Amino acid sequence: MKIGAVALAKIAEMICGDSPFDFFPYRSSMYITQFFVNIDMDYAHDGTTRRHWVNDVLKELNEKKELAPNMPSKEMVMVIENLLHPDHFLFDQKVDHAKAKEAVKACLKTNNLRTYEQANGLSKVCPLHGDFISTDHKEVQYDKIITFKPSVFQVPNNPLNIDLISVMMPFNSTFSGTYDTVKRVADHMKKKCLRADDIWENSTFIQDIFNLIYRSRIVVVDFTERNPNVMYETGIAHTLGKTVIPITQSLDDIPSDLRHHRALKYLPNEQGYIQLSNELYKRLKEIFL
Repeated sequence: MKIGAVALAKIAEMICGDSPFDFFPYRSSMYITQFFVNIDMDYAHDGTTRRHWVNDVLKELNEKKELAPNMPSKEMVMVIENLLHPDHFLFDQKVDHAKAKEAVKACLKTNNLRTYEQANGLSKVCPLHGDFISTDHKEVQYDKIITFKPSVFQVPNNPLNIDLISVMMPFNSTFSGTYDTVKRVADHMKKKCLRADDIWENSTFIQDIFNLIYRSRIVVVDFTERNPNVMYETGIAHTLGKTVIPITQSLDDIPSDLRHHRALKYLPNEQGYIQLSNELYKRLKEIFL
């Protein structure tokens, strides 16, 4: 089945966060692109009117092979489910998840579709009078483990803190908003978040940094401005086998040797920090589950 043109236009406005659907997250050009990237779709906004461009993309996805006789294409299902993902509605007082779910419900009903909310809060699309369909899967990876002894640092006696998130970034005031954003997400998840300047345990600063990374479960690194200290600290974190989450204001600041790692790109403004909060929360939630 195909979703009707009126419903497609409404879904496009919801994705953009445009009136009358301004209780959805507002997405500028970069974040519209990110919306599709998050569901592994290679669409990049070309700078034209946002809702018209999104509507054209939805029309293309709507023409793909239907998932079932009473269901639209798999790609359209992914778009709708991503649109209602609860993580998009965090850290922004202007949005309303409950109203968003009702708006999508009303939109889909005219196309004999509905959403089904799972116990974990995720919404799934299914026929209005039919069964729930799920295509989720997980992959298991196996890693080789090595043991080594550092020659420059002293191994601390402090044990690993599985709730500790450390942040490596340049130490200047222009990054205070970024650090506050990471801390806000950590506080929301009831995790501890520290930066090296939050502690003073050793006579040498680099030993404090090593200790912090050593004790952390997750290390967030900000590659913005290609700070050499951050690059060095990232190498320590990778060598210690830590889960590293790269963030940056520009993908060009990521060294070529590290570009195979997916980074969270953000803008240093209100919307950018909200988007970073959402994306970082989703990443952390996957790790801490």
